[in-house]
This record gives sequence, structure tokens and C-alpha cells, in this order.
Amino acid sequence: MTARGAGLVARQEIRTRLRTGRWKTLLAVWFVIVNGLGLLFRLALEADGTSDFGSEGVPMFGGVLLGVLVLTLLVTPALSGQSINGDRERGTLAALQVTRLTPGDIALGKLAAAWGTGLLTLLLTLPCVLFPVAEGAVGPGRAAVVLAVMALLIGVVCAVSQAWSALVARSVTSVLLSYLTVFALLVGTPLLYAISLPLTAEHSGSGDSESTVHHSEWVWWLLAPNPVVVLADAAPRLPKRKIIVGDQVYERAPASDPLGELSHDVRDARRGPNYGYSDEERGGSSVWPYGLLFDLALAGGALRLTAARLRTPLYRVPRGVRVA
Repeated sequence: MTARGAGLVARQEIRTRLRTGRWKTLLAVWFVIVNGLGLLFRLALEADGTSDFGSEGVPMFGGVLLGVLVLTLLVTPALSGQSINGDRERGTLAALQVTRLTPGDIALGKLAAAWGTGLLTLLLTLPCVLFPVAEGAVGPGRAAVVLAVMALLIGVVCAVSQAWSALVARSVTSVLLSYLTVFALLVGTPLLYAISLPLTAEHSGSGDSESTVHHSEWVWWLLAPNPVVVLADAAPRLPKRKIIVGDQVYERAPASDPLGELSHDVRDARRGPNYGYSDEERGGSSVWPYGLLFDLALAGGALRLTAARLRTPLYRVPRGVRVA
């Protein structure tokens, strides 16, 4: 596997994508829809009036990022879900396999092209994402961290979708399996957690004094791979606001923060029923490193599997698929 070989494949993939004019139209529609929804969300926050004056940027930043993450992960499988079997069906994959390019070069190059397209969709959402940063509601450090995590998560889904494309003969099937994988990460993990939590119940006492304690610290790891959990928990904490009333100085928690609230809930689940910890003690129960490590390991395994499926000679060809 060489950087030059992967770069050649990536450039060829990007040129192929750019030849079709529909990509420009789709990207334009994506830009208008995402930024339009972000603007409407901001107007709704201002009209609601429940936030302090000038603090609408914090819930806007968190809400828009969570929405953009889900929408981007739903679009990503279409970028690489047919990158291998689609070329095999068209008979163009063999033209790469007979060159001096290694299977790793082909797999990494195609992944780079799909990942780059996914990063472009993320780039088009920056106007509504960075608006709270421009007005000072959110620091640039927090924005940089969450955008970097989102970029890694997009790459993970691209790698997994490409692996399905290498494993399955039909592109329709591989795209469907890619969407099911995204669904399992986004919805399946909290569903498994909700099902498993009652199984951890511990009953004490009897009669009217009976109490039930759920040991969420036993099953918190089911939530860790969830991309939403990883993004929310990885976001740096917002500093407390100082409010001066007369001669007294009070510290107040930041305005409604979807990322921070979700992070607190997940860290509470990891600690279990022993509540009452401060925010400083809560910081020691981070969940995102485990989830991000699992997702990156999943992407690495998917890339390795893709390269293995691209090795030649190919002794068995799927029925109805031509080699060249």
C-alpha cells in the first residue's frame, strides 16, 4: 500500500464523480436545505423567548450539529455503498486490478474519494454551524473538536459501507446493508441499552418500602459506539457564566446545551446509581474515548476486509457479474 497508488485511485474516483452533473445539483440542494433548517431553528429559538437574550447560539450550535450529524450519516452510505460492486458490475474494476496497484491502494483510494465527498457535505453546513461561533456564543476550540469528531465518524461510515460493497455482489443490497448498519449504530445501541437496563434491576426491602435500583454502570458500554453519544460527550464543556447582582457574584450554568445535557446523561449512566457528583468529578467518567475507539477499530477492520476482497486472482465470480 502506497500513498501514490491510493492518490491515483482517489483522483480517478473524484473525476468520475464530477463528470455527472447531478452531484452539483445534489450538493446545492443539500446546502440550501441544511442551512435553511438551521436558520429556521435559530428563528424558532428567538421567537420562543425561553433563552436569555443573546444565548440562543448555544442551543442552536448543539441542535444543528446533532441534526447535521444524523443527516450526514444517512447520506454517507450512498457515497461508498456501491464503490466496489458497482465497478465490478460495470466491468471497470478489473482494469484497476490488473495494474501494479495493490488491493490496499484501491481500497484506500476509493475510501479517500468517498470520505472527501462526505467532508464536502460537512463543509457546506459550516455557515449555520459556525454562526454561533462568530457571535461569541461558542468558542472556536469547541467547534474545532466537534467538527473533527464528525469528520472521523463520516470516515467510519464510509469504510463500513465500502466493506459491504466488497462483500455483496449487488450494489442495491450493499447500500441497504450500509443503511441498516447506520441504523444499528444510531437507533440500535440505545434500544439495546433500554432493553438491557431492566435486567440490571436490584430489589431491596419488602412491601411498601421496597426499592428498585438499576445498575446502568453494567450496560453503559452499549451506548458508547453511538455516533451521537460520541459527538456529544467529546464536546468540551462550556464555562459557567458569572452574574453580578449588587456586591454578589454568582456562577450560573450555561444556557440550554443539547450536547452538554446528553453528555451528562451518558456519564451519569456510566457512574450508575451513585448520583450527587460535581461537574469536575463527572468529567472523569468520559464515554466518548471508548466509543470512538470502537468506531475507528470497526473502520480499520472494514478497510482491511475490503482490501482482502480485492486480491487477485479471483477464483470464484458471483453469478451474473462480469469480470471485464
